[in-house]
Amino acid sequence: MAPTLFDKEPKPGDLIEISRGAYTHWAVYIGGNEVVHLLPPTHPGGELGSFGELLTLLDSGKAQVRRQKIWEVVGSSKFEVNNLLDDEYSPREPHVIVRDACRMVGRELPYCITTQNCEHFVTELRYGKPESRQVQTAAVIGGVAVAGVAAAILGAALFSSFNKDENKRRRNYK
Repeated sequence: MAPTLFDKEPKPGDLIEISRGAYTHWAVYIGGNEVVHLLPPTHPGGELGSFGELLTLLDSGKAQVRRQKIWEVVGSSKFEVNNLLDDEYSPREPHVIVRDACRMVGRELPYCITTQNCEHFVTELRYGKPESRQVQTAAVIGGVAVAGVAAAILGAALFSSFNKDENKRRRNYK
């Protein structure tokens, strides 16, 4: 399957964001319709769907750096050039990004979805700083959810305490 056209034509060193539904996969474009990306060796390549892939990623402790044609990585997923941190950091020179990415091909690296995932891998190549916005976003959403649950528990406890005091007050009036 030939790749669909990019909204913005990629240049060597650009980051490619690939939507997988439940998560986003990242690769670095090296030219010639090829990308380098970090992928757990047991990654099913789409056979289990995005949720099954996500479960595989959560269970992986190691990953392999691969060089592939972009359409092999993208498949039928939506994708775009997204140099997400260019406003915060200066990108390294494209030839340096491509050189370093190609030198990593075939290596097995530690993998952790929160600290060493594919987005960390490509942002370190492009900016020299490993960051993952999807992990930061998930942490904020998780924090809001925890705060919401805590507020609900606190509200229930206060209501229960108020209700007990009110019942006690009514019994004393009788």
